[in-house]
Amino acid sequence: MGAFGFRSMFSARRDVGFAMSEGFPLSDTMASGFNDSADHSGQFSRRQSDAVRLRRQRSNAQKWVIVLSLIGGFGAVTLLVHLLGYVQMRTLLALLGMVAVGLVAFLLLFRTGLHLKFREKRLKLPIVVCCLAGMLGLVYLDPAMQILLAPFTFVALAYGMYRISRNTAFVLVGAELLGYAGVIALHYFEQQNLALFKLEAMHFAALAVALPGFVYLTGKVPLLHMVLNQASRKIRTIEADARRDTQLGCYNRRYIVAALEEQKQLADELGMPLCIAILDLDHFKRINDEMGHLGGDEVLRTFSRVAQQSVRDEDIFGRYGGEEFLLIFPGTSLLPALNTCERVRAQVEDHVWSDGMRCRVTVSIGVTQYVHGESVLEFFSRADTATYLAKEGGRNQVVVEEPVERSKNADFAATGDVLSEDAGEGTDEDFLLLEEAGLIESSRAPLSNV
Repeated sequence: MGAFGFRSMFSARRDVGFAMSEGFPLSDTMASGFNDSADHSGQFSRRQSDAVRLRRQRSNAQKWVIVLSLIGGFGAVTLLVHLLGYVQMRTLLALLGMVAVGLVAFLLLFRTGLHLKFREKRLKLPIVVCCLAGMLGLVYLDPAMQILLAPFTFVALAYGMYRISRNTAFVLVGAELLGYAGVIALHYFEQQNLALFKLEAMHFAALAVALPGFVYLTGKVPLLHMVLNQASRKIRTIEADARRDTQLGCYNRRYIVAALEEQKQLADELGMPLCIAILDLDHFKRINDEMGHLGGDEVLRTFSRVAQQSVRDEDIFGRYGGEEFLLIFPGTSLLPALNTCERVRAQVEDHVWSDGMRCRVTVSIGVTQYVHGESVLEFFSRADTATYLAKEGGRNQVVVEEPVERSKNADFAATGDVLSEDAGEGTDEDFLLLEEAGLIESSRAPLSNV
């Protein structure tokens, strides 16, 4: 069979019942999957990978905003204390230098991908360590900064609590208290100020009691976070499995029907073109009889894999039922859709199948373009009619059924009349190009001769 077996049905019918009465039945199995009033909660995008990447970028941006907000809050309080005369300018400048160096260092780690070499990719522990060390340094420079040490130590520990284990947090608290004790000792030996020593000792005693208690009480937070993450991953896996045909790996009937509904609504709202194709394996009953149902299942799996490798990223491919598949072309006019369909047909025909298979594996494809405002059932029935013609015309070919708008001036009332000279006015440019290339027959013969 030739590479292309294109035919165009220039009929003015919009009623699906007329199509069935003319000998092109839309099967109950296919018709039952469409209902324009159905409520489909799922949303379908042309490029789901782009949506996932966008959500990840937004999440990363939100994390940076949180970190900068916490640092900004600490800096604002430090500035207020400085304006009140309790903190020296050198302490404020030291804080600005620490913030600048820390942000640049961690930004470079994330930008260059070096953070991926660490076990904890988000570097929560190093960030918390830097924050605690920086606050101890500020307290050493200016004892008045111990006013901020206690509350912001809890903030820093809470920031990393989701990624830091309880034992690690205890070690971190121990190191913080040991460092604070060292700062207190240095202050006393340098200034010999007994009142300051007593004040800092009281602060130290309060932190020595509160910090371990805080770690102990919040120790189950990382475990809860891990359990929630695991549950979230399982839910995402279940959702993905609900969209997939577990046997073939492509989208299942429920998803593909809902996706068609969604793309139809987008086409109506945005005025975008939309095409669909129905793919039906030829003589599949013969394949089942020859190879058994297990062999037939393997043929379906192989066909699904070959077809998905041949379509574009934005196309939506799924199994409609049995050996019938549906291919949706969002935002795509007829010519690119036809090219993709022919590529799928050729790849299936040229694929090296099992050596024990005596019959060839080919596919018949019917493709059509959406007419804005029509129902999904009318849209689908036109593709189904094209698939029927591909089967009747010898199989292993791509047949196109022309949209209704194109054929409103045609008359197929069993007369066989030639189209009027002005029948092409207002027609789709894709069809004009196909006609000029001789890929679509003008259907001047009666319908019975097709």
